[in-house]
Amino acid sequence: MIRRSVPTPERRRTTLAALLAGALAVGVLVGASNARGESAEPALAECPADLVGKADCYTGRDAAGAYYAMAVPADWNGSLVVHSHGGPDLGAESDPARSLDDLGRWSVMVKEGYAWAGSSYRRGGYGTRMAAADTESVRRLFVEEFGKPRRTYAHGQSWGGNVAAKVVETYGGRKGAYDGALLTNGVLGGGSRGYDYRVDLRVVYQYYCGNHPRPTEPQYPLWQGLRADSTMTSAGLRARLQECTGFASQPQQRTALQQRNLDDILAVTRIPERTLESHLRFATFTFRDIVHERLGGRNPFGNEGVRYSGSHDDEALNAGVERFAPDPTAVRDLSYDSDLTGKVSIPVLTLHAIDDPTAFVEHEAAYRATLRGAGREGRLVQTFTREHEHSELSDAEYAASISALDAWVRKGRKPTPSSVAASCGGFDETYGTGCFYDPGFRPGPYASRVEPRPGGLRWPAMTAGQERVWSRIDGVGIAP
Repeated sequence: MIRRSVPTPERRRTTLAALLAGALAVGVLVGASNARGESAEPALAECPADLVGKADCYTGRDAAGAYYAMAVPADWNGSLVVHSHGGPDLGAESDPARSLDDLGRWSVMVKEGYAWAGSSYRRGGYGTRMAAADTESVRRLFVEEFGKPRRTYAHGQSWGGNVAAKVVETYGGRKGAYDGALLTNGVLGGGSRGYDYRVDLRVVYQYYCGNHPRPTEPQYPLWQGLRADSTMTSAGLRARLQECTGFASQPQQRTALQQRNLDDILAVTRIPERTLESHLRFATFTFRDIVHERLGGRNPFGNEGVRYSGSHDDEALNAGVERFAPDPTAVRDLSYDSDLTGKVSIPVLTLHAIDDPTAFVEHEAAYRATLRGAGREGRLVQTFTREHEHSELSDAEYAASISALDAWVRKGRKPTPSSVAASCGGFDETYGTGCFYDPGFRPGPYASRVEPRPGGLRWPAMTAGQERVWSRIDGVGIAP
């Protein structure tokens, strides 16, 4: 169903050319409107470069303050992909550039004939349910403007995979707003367990390096990530990491102590060297956001009873590393906000790089265990590729994945890892980005990668029943 108010492709292209010159003025008016707390309808905007002439693009800001972007291809197939972005970004306000950047990154969806809508979320900082609500908001705005699509698919990558999975559970019932979901390189272990390896990095790093904080600086428990009033920057953190490990230097340029520190940190945490800095940033700045901005200074993290191994002296490490136990109410609020119950009623297809250096592939094992625990494993198909990146995968694989999901929804033809892999070559003739599927791969359990905390072997981390109980508690979770 497409509203009559949607212009023809020829008229849309003519209108786009006429309005691009006034795009800046429109942006100013939209910004002024929302500064007064008003919402704005989608306004025609310039498309990312590789969609110019192929689609009409729109931007706006919803009633909650979240900027968004939409695209309708000239050859629209009538279906919509609603995107949830990763991060989380840590800016105080919604970023108007984020959703347009994401549209450019996943323009393959539009090239495949799908309309696209994505929210920048109403603010930066952690908040999975907030991000899911803003994702649902942009879907509704799309429907108001262009009519109800034939089918609607949720998509999320990285933390956005967690957000999109939450969208599926919250808004994707049998007769819900979504018909299927594609989760790519998703953080699918949820917040209460999905960051334990970064908790371990934070304490192991400090044991060896002792410069975050330095002995001469105000001290704070490491579960805070960083004290609330610290002025440390990413560049400052990088300098401390370099000072301790020489990670940015060639091996021959490191001191013996730097090399041993680096070897021990990587061996114990099993974090790849190429993403060590980014994981430490998360365990510093995002942990500070979670603890101080979202949980009122309460601690959701723990490492009591964890046995660290792989260093040159495990006994000394385990005797000297900082230990702490979580606040149960903080665990409850983080779990309610971000953990998944597995209660899904629509088809879910996942795509994950086996060598993802950020969201380890074992997140997929956690997600399968979650759906199995909820009795919904039959609604899940997981595919894996021999890629090495986190933020972006092959366009041919995205195209193959959304096509397989669409066929599953429309025709009831459930794909297999082998059938998705076999279909990829046809899409690669168009995109030339390669097909790297490994249909026989299965990830090990989440606990094979991350030392489990008490109770950490049971999935789901939050059952649907527990979610219902917590939902009746005033103020539970993370405020939007």
